[in-house]
Amino acid sequence: MSRLTERFENPGDARLLLDRIADLARSSGRDRVQLMEVCGTHTVAIFRYGIRQLIPENIRLLSGPGCPVCVTPNSAIDEFIEMSKRPGVIAAVFGDMMRVPGSVTSLERAKAKGADVRVVYSSLDALKMAKENPEKSVVFFAVGFETTAPTIAATILGADRDGTQNFFVLPANKLIPPAVAAVLETEGLALDGLICPGHVSTIIGSDAYEFIPSRYGVAAVVAGFQSTDILRAIQLLLEQVVAGKPRVHTEYSRLVKKEGNPAALKVMYDVFEPCDSAWRGLGVIPSSGLKLRPDFSRFDSSERFDVSVAQSQEPAGCLCGEILRGKVDPPDCPLFAGECTPETPVGACMVTTEGTCQAHYRFRESRD
Repeated sequence: MSRLTERFENPGDARLLLDRIADLARSSGRDRVQLMEVCGTHTVAIFRYGIRQLIPENIRLLSGPGCPVCVTPNSAIDEFIEMSKRPGVIAAVFGDMMRVPGSVTSLERAKAKGADVRVVYSSLDALKMAKENPEKSVVFFAVGFETTAPTIAATILGADRDGTQNFFVLPANKLIPPAVAAVLETEGLALDGLICPGHVSTIIGSDAYEFIPSRYGVAAVVAGFQSTDILRAIQLLLEQVVAGKPRVHTEYSRLVKKEGNPAALKVMYDVFEPCDSAWRGLGVIPSSGLKLRPDFSRFDSSERFDVSVAQSQEPAGCLCGEILRGKVDPPDCPLFAGECTPETPVGACMVTTEGTCQAHYRFRESRD
């Protein structure tokens, strides 16, 4: 453990924060205060540290749509799987997308049947692969939020400068603020506060969340990922709830600035522009995705390949969509821990370590 990490995992500090949280929970006079962590990494950390068991019973923590693997809809997955089967195509993808079930199959199973699907650690790996295989078309599955989009944009700029002709992307990047707005507008959810993502916020900045208190009257705290980061975020949210004065507070100030990372944002928006996009569980959200600008549209795989798929559908009985909206918890799903496990995932939320279902599954004994 690094010295920096130790500073934010001090048991004494955690105890003081828990005491303060308990005081605030009592003084709120509320039977229930509902807080949602947006980011999948926060979800895992909350379970790993046992925070749900430590905080007062009238504070309910919900998990939101902050896992890029989970929110990628089956329509995009089905399209990429079909593309991977084309002769002369190398399908490059992040490893955690391999086992996500599409409507019929997965990339992992498509690879087992002969599709040339290769795991990469970055879009730059895919570009390198294209240069090493000039006789092939390399298609990169561009999945992720604002954290990965700037690097993908920089890769496309590099391919453009180099004149690379056989590198393409299937754009599936998502933008977090529009999804947060969609969650806040979910009927019957009634959130009191949001723990906003740390990684995304290093790019977009804390100012990007000002709409949360101003438009919806909901408290917001941008938080880090260590135990005291999260406890401090809960304390700050409760203070806003008790005072009745919601605002945006940056707990993760050691990395997150109000304006974010202007250089990364410029690269991202030089190459991409916002578009309507489908999210698993949330439907089509206006201006929540990224598409290539006209000057770079030749890198869009749909411009190069005519791929059609049958109507995409979710697995029967899977409640992943409702889980991503905070409407139900994973144990409420009839498939959870039975038919659906990390070894045999039925839904996307059980595949990745950042998925809410897998977090519940891995830490369910300690929770009980």
